[in-house]
Amino acid sequence: MLIIAYLLGSIPSGVMIGKKFFNIDIRKAGSGNIGTTNTFRVLGPKAGTVVLLMDVLKGTLAASQPYLFQTPNVNPLLIGLAAILGHTFSIFDHFNGGKAVATSAGILLAYNPPFFIVACIIFASLVYLTSMVSVASMTALVLISLLSLFYHDWILTTVAVVLTVFIFYRHRENIKRLKNGTESLIPFGYWYNHKKKS
Repeated sequence: MLIIAYLLGSIPSGVMIGKKFFNIDIRKAGSGNIGTTNTFRVLGPKAGTVVLLMDVLKGTLAASQPYLFQTPNVNPLLIGLAAILGHTFSIFDHFNGGKAVATSAGILLAYNPPFFIVACIIFASLVYLTSMVSVASMTALVLISLLSLFYHDWILTTVAVVLTVFIFYRHRENIKRLKNGTESLIPFGYWYNHKKKS
């Protein structure tokens, strides 16, 4: 299951969609990242939405294996971590990859659908308020880790904290740009409109 999860996570959705339908290698455009945000930026909202769904699905399928194979003694979250490693260190992309936010969400969808909905609301709200996916991703992970305490599920909380640290590490270049005031804004949301008016 760990191997399958890693291989599922390794599927470079953004690269595949870019090359197949647009003849563009998104690794050489925009920020160079293969994830959803750069796909939206380079290939447009339709392609970005497809990549988002594919990346979420990778995590969901990977973490659903214990249910599919009827192995209740195996925790889906721990299997899902292999998909995150695959997404960030893809065997199909010279062990490069994305930042694993969407794939992490997919794992949560398989493990706890109601909490997944809460997480999506938090993330979407933060994206609208900040107009920055990087800030929304990091802040959402912190809030989700805190909220996980209410479920009294130590594995969920531990995985959430580990993912928070990992996501912050994967966003280290974004953090530098935030400090310098050069982080890119998405073209909608409260902060984008505020900056546009000012």
